Amino acid sequence: MTIVLYAAAGLLMAVGSLYFAWRSRDFRKFLAGAFFVSSGILFYIYLADVSVPLLGTELVATPRVSGGRSVVHFILFLVCLYFGFVRRPES
Repeated sequence: MTIVLYAAAGLLMAVGSLYFAWRSRDFRKFLAGAFFVSSGILFYIYLADVSVPLLGTELVATPRVSGGRSVVHFILFLVCLYFGFVRRPES
């Protein structure tokens, strides 16, 4: 049951973030910073070889999973960096 709630909350947050990112350049700038910090923390967890338990479940995110997530977050950082800072808005 907890997994379903986590999945539903994640989906809701993802849809909301995509909506605001599509409409607001400042939100893309915010997301660029958030993804940069997140990728750095996840990469550190990967390098430190720390397993992270998922709150309220028996699941554990292994360092390998954190490494993969850090790569994805860094790619999202680059995308948000480009569309938030580099590319000029269409007028």
